[in-house]
Amino acid sequence: MLIKDVIQKMKDYYQGEWLGNKIDDNTTRDKVLYGDVDKECTGIVTTIYASIDVIKKAKELNANLIICHEALFYNHGDKQDWLKENNNQTYLEKTKLLDEYDITVWRCHDYIHSGIPVDGKYVDGIFYGIAKILGWDNAKLDRNIEGALYYECDTTVKEVASLLKEKWHLNSIKCIGNKDAKVNKILVCGHINEGIDIKPLINRINEDDINLLLPLELIDFTLTEYIKDSGQLGHDKAILAAGHFNLEETGMEYMLNYIDDALGCHIETTFIPVADMYEYL
Repeated sequence: MLIKDVIQKMKDYYQGEWLGNKIDDNTTRDKVLYGDVDKECTGIVTTIYASIDVIKKAKELNANLIICHEALFYNHGDKQDWLKENNNQTYLEKTKLLDEYDITVWRCHDYIHSGIPVDGKYVDGIFYGIAKILGWDNAKLDRNIEGALYYECDTTVKEVASLLKEKWHLNSIKCIGNKDAKVNKILVCGHINEGIDIKPLINRINEDDINLLLPLELIDFTLTEYIKDSGQLGHDKAILAAGHFNLEETGMEYMLNYIDDALGCHIETTFIPVADMYEYL
């Protein structure tokens, strides 16, 4: 199967509506970021980000298509002119490697978030994958800052931290709040950054008695301050912050469970973890 046909079949498999609008191939971030699509696909690698190590491992596997979730060239839209004009050495060495290995990179972000078919409906492919691989089968999925994924359980912060370190290939994980907290309700929430109105999320944490938050992004004020205060008052409140790529990577791992159905045939596909984005010195 040609790489361009692999890509089209993957697009057709997803719901194709992102944030209430039909995905437009002219404006979506889900583009071929590098390489030729008019060639036979020898193998596929799925990953969160096509790092240098991922590219090298793809070559070892004889895979010439990398399906990644995040950008390849360090900016929204993967524009390359500014890197060429400035003779950026990292960019030049990375593209040389892609050329040498004859690897094509396609980004699958909006499409996978638009939904995979599950039990007659479409659910976010990243967060459904996270829930399945973590074993959170009764988790509920939503699409807003107040909760991409909600899970009821009977555990502790330390037990969840151990699970995440194992499943998310982490060296460590940052904990804020009460590290000894009992956990009955977990919320995977959105990007907690300076531009976010945090009041609705804090209200939900209070009203629904959420014990543990797993945010995509996290700054050192607003939500962080609230959870730290709550923990110091003895409340069962904590945050486990692994980072955006570390959290969503598992959704790309889950792609291996449906890619044959999407393609209508088998092409050897391997998930390569970027693993922990952070090293602790």
